[in-house]
Amino acid sequence: MTDPVQAGTQIAAEAGAHAGAGYREAILFLVTAGIVVPLFHRLRVSPVLGFIGAGVLLGPFGLGRFADAHPWLAPFTIGNRSEIAHLAEFGVIFLMFMIGIELSWERLRVLRRLVFGLGSIQVAASAAVIAVILIALNQPVAGAVLVGLALALSSTAVVLPVLAEQKRLGTPAGRTSFAILLFQDLAVAPILFAIAVLGRRDGGDLGGALALALGQAVVALVLIVVAGRVALRPLFHLVARTRSTELFMAACLLVIVATALVAAASGLSMTLGAFVAGLLLAETEYRRAIEATIDPFKGLLLGVFFVSVGMSLDPAQLLAAPGAILGLSLGLLVIKGAVVLAGARVMGLSRPVALETALLIGPGGEFAFVLIGGAMAAGLVPEPVGGAALIVTTVTMIAIPGLAALARRIGRRVSKEQLGRARAEPVPDPQQNRVILAGYGRVGRLVGEMLKRHAIPYIALDSDPVRVAEQRRLGSPVYFGDSANTEMLRRCDIAAARALVVTLDNPRAVEAVVQAARAERPDLTIVARARDARHATQLYEMGVDDAVPETIEASLQLSEAVLVDVGVPMGHVIASIHERRDEFRTILKSKQAEARPAFRARRTVGKGNRAESEGKPAEPGADARPVGKSA
Repeated sequence: MTDPVQAGTQIAAEAGAHAGAGYREAILFLVTAGIVVPLFHRLRVSPVLGFIGAGVLLGPFGLGRFADAHPWLAPFTIGNRSEIAHLAEFGVIFLMFMIGIELSWERLRVLRRLVFGLGSIQVAASAAVIAVILIALNQPVAGAVLVGLALALSSTAVVLPVLAEQKRLGTPAGRTSFAILLFQDLAVAPILFAIAVLGRRDGGDLGGALALALGQAVVALVLIVVAGRVALRPLFHLVARTRSTELFMAACLLVIVATALVAAASGLSMTLGAFVAGLLLAETEYRRAIEATIDPFKGLLLGVFFVSVGMSLDPAQLLAAPGAILGLSLGLLVIKGAVVLAGARVMGLSRPVALETALLIGPGGEFAFVLIGGAMAAGLVPEPVGGAALIVTTVTMIAIPGLAALARRIGRRVSKEQLGRARAEPVPDPQQNRVILAGYGRVGRLVGEMLKRHAIPYIALDSDPVRVAEQRRLGSPVYFGDSANTEMLRRCDIAAARALVVTLDNPRAVEAVVQAARAERPDLTIVARARDARHATQLYEMGVDDAVPETIEASLQLSEAVLVDVGVPMGHVIASIHERRDEFRTILKSKQAEARPAFRARRTVGKGNRAESEGKPAEPGADARPVGKSA
């Protein structure tokens, strides 16, 4: 008779082992991300390539190939790609959402000639050439066209970070590459729709199937757009008023998942639904905050997607026919490169710029995995053709850093006159080269009005949703968000900002914003509002260029008023006020220099105000104000 205790122990052990196996893939991925991201960042190589390599290593064609003979390897492998397929799919969904929310009509307007001119030429011509070659090899027309379109797309996830790392996004080739990639991103949604329509054709009339699918799609999209316009802004307004970061994050995830599921239920792709949701939120005041909230999820889930891509690749195929795979990869680079080179010359770009762009756009991209995978699942593309296309895409993506280095050498041949002309053109993102205002209360609005009066563009952040909604109705460029959030500052293009003006009335919030901005951009001009002379000294220690103490400025304005009222000439008064202000600034900076060691020893930014860190009682009411509140 079996001992009940032993039986219970065995059942518990089996349950624990089963639970551990269920979490194994997640733990493996987190360990992989912890190694890949910092390592490849240090090597200045896109982590995308690291995730693909990790998928090859951990997948069934890597270490998994030897797991049966060596059981100790089993915990370090992912034997079945379907185990992480759902998370991988959400990676693409979040990517399409971010593409939608980052899409700017102003950006399209500025670059419309390159986006819709050169971009359309590149996609259409590259896809046509590849499709003709496949049709000549006796491949089905629909499958050949879909493979051609998939291979015509390039890697936004790798090319743009490489250009940003090289600080070449503002060069002629960088702007041209960005424009082509933007058109490619726009082209993904209709291609996905075409795959869905063709995949549902059951040998019947293609025209009827297309009309039915198009009708369902239109109805679904209209419902999503109408519901989104009616409900999304009030929803985020209600959530933002709670000032709960967790609830705001939950609302963001709910909107993405819900729109994706509604689109899937209506016969569209989940990625298309997420793209539409991004478009709906792109024009709201919550755009920047949503971007900052979703970006970490997108990065991690895209990492899962690229790991799953690596798992589906068999290095044995490359070793079995290295010449054929490398030849096909070189052929893809030559076809797309030649199309870009010819199209760029037609658009009037110089030969060095055209050649540099061709090297960046030539490799395949991440959406090839999505499109070809969907086409194979729908039976539109044969498995051997799709598998070979995916291997070619991977090989060319791995070559992007090397091609970018070669392109950079070619880019040095661009004349200084061409570079000057490129820098004089309008920048693609309307948020670049602006002053950032942290806080848009009474002080922030006055600063914004003065900037507008002098024709200096700006963008403002404020954490009060009521104020943001009110100012947005008045046409002010203000967005909801936390100014001390580094990711939020990046979304406001702090890397290209002229200056940062901190107008918040909470000393701790001011210090947090200054600290985050200075860590992100050491050379940025920062002007901050200070409570008094002591707080101004501390801000100078933190690296602000100018600190404006409220008490000193109030006293100077009172002095100016009384001197003018008693009959002192205005010119003398203004000159003396400016002289006294300069004296105060000199004194504060000298105190900061003398007290630098002491400040470094006792400063506790973000954990309490300065009085608390020195063991003194806090100022009355200091803790009653929410962090980030502006006046």
